[in-house]
This record gives sequence, structure tokens and C-alpha cells, in this order.
Amino acid sequence: MNATVYVQRDQPPGVPPLELTGERTLPDVPEENYWFQRHLVVYEWIRRRVGGLRVIDMACGEGYGSDVLSRSAASVVGVDANPEAHEHARARYSRPGLRFERNMIQLFAEPADAVVFLQTIEHVQDPGELLEHFKRISDVAYISTPNVLTLAPPGAERSGNPWHVHEYRAHEFRAVGQECVEVLTSEIVVFDAMCVLCSANAQFILKHDRNHHFRLASMQNEAGANLYRRFGIDPADPESIIVVDGEKLYRDSDAVLAIYYGLGGLWKLIAVGKIVPHFIRDPLYRWVARNRYRLFGRRETCWMPSPEQADRIL
Repeated sequence: MNATVYVQRDQPPGVPPLELTGERTLPDVPEENYWFQRHLVVYEWIRRRVGGLRVIDMACGEGYGSDVLSRSAASVVGVDANPEAHEHARARYSRPGLRFERNMIQLFAEPADAVVFLQTIEHVQDPGELLEHFKRISDVAYISTPNVLTLAPPGAERSGNPWHVHEYRAHEFRAVGQECVEVLTSEIVVFDAMCVLCSANAQFILKHDRNHHFRLASMQNEAGANLYRRFGIDPADPESIIVVDGEKLYRDSDAVLAIYYGLGGLWKLIAVGKIVPHFIRDPLYRWVARNRYRLFGRRETCWMPSPEQADRIL
């Protein structure tokens, strides 16, 4: 049986469409849109932080991310070794200060103010050596990788993507860059976006989490549902908000207290509620959780973040 081939649609005249192979994500492929949006939101987050800087987008692939970064950066160089991707990017994206170079990321060494390397470290055999190379180019590196907890199917250790050499959990990703760069990881709050109380709590976190300690995922989307399944919780009837910190899970009243503790400041004081025994606080929490729609209401549609908050949401 022949495998289905997905190719970019509706490309500008003279721009060769790329085929979706699993090596890189692509825009203009409807079947790939979920994964493309996961990449795009990170590029948008970085764009707001590199205004006026010289940026190198390593393993830029199709080039859409380099184009996003160039909307605020002083200059952007998109580097990729693949000839088809390089020619496509060069033909499709043209903007003052934006250029594309065909080269190995291990060899390209133009000095810059920031290096961007998104969703590619999982393809690399020796990440430590590559990060040292980036360190020689710039003091700042933005690096992301998909968390295998949300990437792999339920019950599987890996996603099955043949291009991935290693798929990371949060603590593994942190360890890779610990000696070379400052690696920032976030705790993930998974909540019910149909619940009026839960979505209000999500907005509360976004408002008061000034250090961006948390990222959010709703149980209605794939990332949130996968996290529930990973820890043996039915995403269709979870009866609990959860907080995921690497391999550690907080649920029931512990999850609520972990959120207040993570917000810092005076909010941290509420976490002293941990001195109340579980057999007292957990039944109360579960009663509220089971009756959340009846007590607080159910939304007609899932709560959605504002465009400014989108980078905080998985």
C-alpha cells in the first residue's frame, strides 16, 4: 500500500512546494497545521525579544520562522543544509535584513546577538558539542524541543519519527544544556477550558505569573489530553487540574497549592496550606471538581487566550 504524500499547497509563482517528510514542519499543509502552529508560536515569542538584534536561525528549514524573526530583528540569517529547503526559503521569503545560507549548522559561525534553534536538537547525535559551537557564536541561544510526554502516543516511549535521534523529557533537556547555556523550563498546568471556574483560574495564572513560571494546556487539546493519559488520568473525566513538572505530577489540592507557590511573592504564602492533611483538603477539592459545571457553569465554547498570551499556551 502506498503511503500518503503531503505537499505544500498554493505556493507563490516560482516557489517550489516542499513535501512533508517528518524531518521538518511546513506551513500550507492542512494535515500538519497543529505541529506547525506549535513551532510558530515559539518563533512569535522569540520575535518579541530580539528587536534590533542580529539573529541566526539555525536549521531554519522552510524559512517561515526566519521570516517571522526578521519582522523585529535588525538582521536574520536562516541556515539550513538541505538544498530543497534552502532554495524554497530563498524564493519565498524576501525582506530587508533577511537572507538564507546553505550550510551545515556545525560549520556556520557568523557572530550574532542571538542564535535560534527550534525543534531540532532532538535530531542531533552530539548536542553538547553543538551547543558549545553556538556559545562561541553568541551569548544568547533560544532552543526548544518537543516534550516526549506530549509528543509520543499514549503508552509509547517515542513518537516513532525516524528523524529523531533522542526525544527529551524536561529533566533530560535541562541536563543537556546545563554546562553550556541557561535552560529555561516551565511547569505545565492542565485545566478544563470548558469550565467557567477553571478558565478563570487559567486567566488568573496568566495575569499574576510575571516570571512566566507556568505554561498552560487545556484537556480539550492534544497536548493536555496526552499529559493526562501519561499519568493514567482519563482526559474525558479528569476530576482534577494537574501541574506537571518534568516527571513529577501534582494533582487535586496539591496542584492548586503548587500553582500559588509557583506564582511567588505573597501568593507563595497560600502554599502553607500543605500543612492541612490530604484526607481533609483532597475530598473537599474533589467535591468541587466533580460539581464544577453545576456550581460555576459550563462555557459554550472553550476559553481561548488573547494573541498576547498565545505563547504561554501549549
